[in-house]
Amino acid sequence: MPGSKYDEYGKPKTPTDPNAEYMTLQETADVLKCSPKTVTRLLDELGLKSKLGKRIVIDSATRRALYEHRRQGPKPIRRTARRSRKTAAPKASKPSAVRSATSELATAA
Repeated sequence: MPGSKYDEYGKPKTPTDPNAEYMTLQETADVLKCSPKTVTRLLDELGLKSKLGKRIVIDSATRRALYEHRRQGPKPIRRTARRSRKTAAPKASKPSAVRSATSELATAA
């Protein structure tokens, strides 16, 4: 079972100083009001480097760039292609030979 540190990694954490020069991924997520996964995705999209060893540490200039990118509000990329809606095929009418045969039976009776 995962430990408590694993559970805390994916949750935003309130920073001790919101104006600090360097913040962890979780603290940055709290400041930007989004999830840590979103911060990681934005760092990859913008090509910003923010690793210090194995830990992700984000400086104030990178935080500012992330904030500006989120503020502009680019439209989300649709990752799956939209499927066209299938329309019901019109019901095929009876062929004329069948229609005439059924009408002949009805008149003969």
